Amino acid sequence: MGKSRRNRARASNRADPIAKPVKPPSDPELAKLREAKILPVLRDLKSTEAKSRTAAAGAIANIVQDARCRKLLLREQVVHVVLTETLTDNSIDSRAAGWEILKVLAQEEEADFCVHLYRQDVLTAIEHAAKAILETLTASEPAFSKLLKAQQRLVWDITSSLLILLNLLALARDEILSAIVGNPTILRFLFRLAATDMAPQDIFDEAMSCLTTLSEDNLELGQAITNDPETQCYDALLRLATTGTAAGPRSVLSCGVLHNVFASLNWLDHSPGKDGACDAVLIPSLTRALEQVTPSSVTVANGGSGPAEVAQVALEILASIGTDFHETLIKGNRAPPDAGKAAEEEWNGIDDDADGDAMDVDGGSDGGQHDGDAGEEEEDEEEEGDDEEGDDDSITSDIEADMDLVTAAEGSGSGDLDDLPTLRELFQRAVPQLIRLAGQLPLDNDASLAIQSRALSALNNIAWTISCLEFDGGENANIYAAWYPTAKKIWRKVVAPIVEADSADFALATQVTSLAWAVARTLKGETPAAEGAHHRKFMALYRAAAGKQDQQAKEATGDDAPDPFQGLGVKCIGVLGSLAHDPAPMELNREVGVFLMTVLEAGGSGGETGTETPAATTAFKVPPADVIEALNQIFDLYGDEELPCDREVFWKDGFLGHLEALVPRVRALAKGIDKRTQAELRTRADEVVLNLGRFVQYKKKHAPK
Repeated sequence: MGKSRRNRARASNRADPIAKPVKPPSDPELAKLREAKILPVLRDLKSTEAKSRTAAAGAIANIVQDARCRKLLLREQVVHVVLTETLTDNSIDSRAAGWEILKVLAQEEEADFCVHLYRQDVLTAIEHAAKAILETLTASEPAFSKLLKAQQRLVWDITSSLLILLNLLALARDEILSAIVGNPTILRFLFRLAATDMAPQDIFDEAMSCLTTLSEDNLELGQAITNDPETQCYDALLRLATTGTAAGPRSVLSCGVLHNVFASLNWLDHSPGKDGACDAVLIPSLTRALEQVTPSSVTVANGGSGPAEVAQVALEILASIGTDFHETLIKGNRAPPDAGKAAEEEWNGIDDDADGDAMDVDGGSDGGQHDGDAGEEEEDEEEEGDDEEGDDDSITSDIEADMDLVTAAEGSGSGDLDDLPTLRELFQRAVPQLIRLAGQLPLDNDASLAIQSRALSALNNIAWTISCLEFDGGENANIYAAWYPTAKKIWRKVVAPIVEADSADFALATQVTSLAWAVARTLKGETPAAEGAHHRKFMALYRAAAGKQDQQAKEATGDDAPDPFQGLGVKCIGVLGSLAHDPAPMELNREVGVFLMTVLEAGGSGGETGTETPAATTAFKVPPADVIEALNQIFDLYGDEELPCDREVFWKDGFLGHLEALVPRVRALAKGIDKRTQAELRTRADEVVLNLGRFVQYKKKHAPK
C-alpha cells in the first residue's frame, strides 16, 4: 500500500514556485521606504481577509502614482500579484483598485510596460472584465439604473481604467492593436459605450479616444463599426455627428471616429458610403464647434468639455481632413500621385526620361551604400564628361526637350466643387473660422495660443493640399477660382499680421512660414506680399533662424534629428522663391534672386581678407537643405527665357557666372553627405548636382543675343 500523505498546506500559504526573491535596494532611503510602506501593503494584498485585500489594493492604487513607490512596487512584482489575484477577487472594490493600479502603471511607465502587460495576457483579463460590464449594463433585472450610485460608480471606475489601458496598449505596438481589434468581446464593449446614452461624459470621451486610436488606417475596424447590428454603433455616431445645432463634445468626438472610418473604407467625395457619407457631412458640426469660441470662452476652464477644449479637438480633426483630402484628389485624378508630402514639395529638376543616357549620380545601384571612393571618382568622370560635351548637338537637343517639359502647360480641364463636397465645405464653412481663430483671436492665455496653433495647422494642411494641384493651362480652374480669394484672405488676415509682428516665437514663425509657402506656391507672383514688403520680413527671418537651427541640429541626434527639409530656413527660401514668380514686380524678383544667390555663395573665405579661396574647396556655411532648396527655386524662377525676369534679372545681374562657379562646390557638398545616415538628403543633393549642370548648359545655349 502507498503511504498516506500529510495534508498539504493551503495553496495561498505556499511560496510561489516561479517567484524570485527580491533583493532590497542599496539606497538606504529606498530600503527604509520599502520596509515601511511597500512590504506591509503587499502582504495585506495577499491576505486571506477580504477587507485587508481591498484596503491594500486601494492603498497601492494611491501610492503607485509616486515615482519611488512605483519603482519599488514593480521590483516586488506587483503586476503578477494584481493579474493573478487582485483582478479575480470576489470584491468589486478590490478589482476596481487592481485595474486602477495597472492603469496608473501604464500611464506612468514607458510603452515597453504595455508590451509586458500584453505578454502577461492582460487582454484576456480585460475581455472578462468587459464582458461582466456589458452584462451589468444590459441586464434587465436588476436594471443598471436601479443600482445604488456607489455600485454604478464602481462599474464606471473599472470601465474607465479598461478604456485607458486599451488605448495605451493599442498605442504601444501594432501587434497589440490588431489583437484588440480581433477580439469581438472588447469591440462589443467599445461599441456599446459609444452607442449608449447612459455613459457619463468622461466615459464617453475615453471610449471615443480609444476608438479613434483603433480606427486610424484600420479597414477591419471600419468594417466592424459599420456592420454591427447589435449596437448599431455607426448609426449612433452619425446621429451625434450630424444632428442638432450645438456641436458639443459628443458630436465632435464622434466626428473624429467617423473621419477615420470614412478614410479606412475609402468613403471619399467620388466614392461616398452609406447615404452619401464622406467627410463633407462632418464639417458643419466641426465648424459650429469653432463658432462657439469667443475671447471670453477661452478664459474659462470647463474641465475639458468647454468651447475652447472642444474646439481644439475639432481643429485637429479638420487638420486631418485637410491632409487626407489629398487622397481624394489623387483618386479623383485631380492631383499627380507623387504630389503627396506637402512641406517637402519642390521642383524635381529636368525630366530624366527625355535623356536616353539618364545619368546616375550615385554611381550605380548599390542600395545607397559606399564601398569606397571609386564610385565617387566615377561620378566625377561622368559629371565632368557631361560638362565637356555641353556643345554636343544631341545633348543640347535633349536639354531643350527637358526644359520644354518643365515649362510646358499641363493641359486643360476644370474642376467642379459640386462634385467635391468636402472641399466646398472646407472653403465655405471651415476656412473662414480657421482664419478668425488663427489671426484674430486675442492671444492672452495658453488656451488661445493652443487654438491659434491648431488653427494654423489646419490651414496649413488645407493650403498644402491645394498647392499640390495642377493649375497651369486652366486645369482645375474652378478649384483655383474658389481658392484664389480665400488664399489672399489667408495671407492678409493671418500671414501678414504675424509676420509684421516680428514675434520671437520660433515655433509660431515656423508654422506661419509653412502656411505662407503653401499659399504662395499657388498664388505665386500674385501673392499680396508686396503690399507690406513681406519678402524682406522672410529674408530677415531666415537670417534670424540660422543660429537657432544650428543649435537644434547640434542638440538632436539619431531618431530625434529633425528633417532637414522641414527647417525654417528651407521654408523661408521656399516662400521667397514662390513670391518672386511672374507676374511679381521686377524689383521684388531681383531682391529675391540676389538673396538666393547670397545664400548659395555663403562660403568661408579660407584666408586673409582680400584673398580668395578656390570655389571647389570653399565649404558652405548654410545647411545642405538650404542650398538644395535655393537652387531649386533658382531653376523655377529663371528656367523660362520667355519671362521678363530672365533678361532683366538673371542675365543683367550675372547669375550664370555665379552658378557655374558653384558646380564643383555643390558636387563636393553632395559627396559629403552620408547615404547611409541621410539617404533622402543625399538623394536630393545628387539630383540638384545633376540639374545644376544641365541648367548651366541650357542657359549658355539660350543666352540672349
